Amino acid sequence: MRTPRRRFQLRLALIVALGVFAQETVWNFHDSQTPVTLAGYTTSVALIGLIMGLDNIIGIFVQPLMGFFSDRTRSRLGRRTPYILVGVPVAALLFVLIPLVPSFPILIVVIVLFSLTANSFKPIAEALLADQQPPEHRSKANAIGRFASGLTIIVSALLSLFVVDRSVELAYVISAGVMVVCFVILALTLRESRTVAYRAVLDEDAAQGRETTGFFAVFRDIFTDRDRSRLFMILAIVVTWGAWAAVRALLTLYGVEQLGLTRGEAGGLTLPASVAFLLVIIPVAIVSDRFGRRRVMRIGIVVFALGALVAFLFNDSLTATLVGILIAAAGFAGFAANAAVMLWNLAPSQRLIGVYTGIFAVAQAVGSSAGPAALGGLVDLTDWHYLMLFLVVMSLLGLLITFGVRREYAPGQLVEESKAADAEPVE
Repeated sequence: MRTPRRRFQLRLALIVALGVFAQETVWNFHDSQTPVTLAGYTTSVALIGLIMGLDNIIGIFVQPLMGFFSDRTRSRLGRRTPYILVGVPVAALLFVLIPLVPSFPILIVVIVLFSLTANSFKPIAEALLADQQPPEHRSKANAIGRFASGLTIIVSALLSLFVVDRSVELAYVISAGVMVVCFVILALTLRESRTVAYRAVLDEDAAQGRETTGFFAVFRDIFTDRDRSRLFMILAIVVTWGAWAAVRALLTLYGVEQLGLTRGEAGGLTLPASVAFLLVIIPVAIVSDRFGRRRVMRIGIVVFALGALVAFLFNDSLTATLVGILIAAAGFAGFAANAAVMLWNLAPSQRLIGVYTGIFAVAQAVGSSAGPAALGGLVDLTDWHYLMLFLVVMSLLGLLITFGVRREYAPGQLVEESKAADAEPVE
């Protein structure tokens, strides 16, 4: 029997989304301006790309581990907040130093230390989105976080447009300052140790004992469980996120090579897609929480494939390409609103939300690296004419994989939710 539905905690979702906004503001500005800083020391584009790619490599190892440590932490500040309070000021200081260092070797060291520190609290801030909501409302919370993350692209662009040319050092300070202020507001207003979510974890500890599952045992359980839902969900994230990353990474080149646009005109093709994504992701999340995440994910991937198909069938038309991209972006929102939520809700217990957030980040990073490389390789073997067709095939592969996801909730979380619902007023 289904448990009573608890209310969606909009205030908590907005507070935690502020933390997502804070960290993504720094990451987006870092991706935008740090390559230019590096170019002042080396002319090798490959070396610049390698250094900028280190944050993804570091994140693959650091994010699941830090999520795991935060799952195990119990303190008077909560289980996530201590890592934020330590990591944020250190990362902010390192970020401010990037345009100030006097030599190339020191710059590399500062960038690596910044990536290490910022990656250490990135999954922790995102795990708070899941912590503070009942499982049936997590898609809405995740969508608000994604929306906040999308807004940081605008913030980064405004800093680049109005501040960088006057003082690049000041732009780094402003970006770091925004992060610190937002996280201070989050810590003061959330008060994690007093939340229902944290008390529920303590109650579960008291009833069942502290969680003893080891870090590697978490992964072993995913691969050995007879129900392969979690494994198929991870693979679906790799493939589908890879398809989205590929179209974002290769769209400017596609505009130049296939549509005959200038570099500037082609670069603007991603803007309509970003706007479409932001406009639909919250409504899509509301529908997902109401009618089922697997259904909305699959419909979203089908719409994504249809958009790519439109762009392929009329690949000499700029208008048709824009229409196809808009459709594809709206479709991908159906997947993006639910991918992390599916892993959160399939975790055996709410006490493992942090490490599962890290696992999602790893799948996302692998897909974001492998997708553009795979589709770029296929274009090398054929022609730019077929890029959108390859995108259709890749997205349909992701759709096929989602049919291996047989359930939306882990039994353990349903039990935990039942106890929490009994302790709170219901809708």
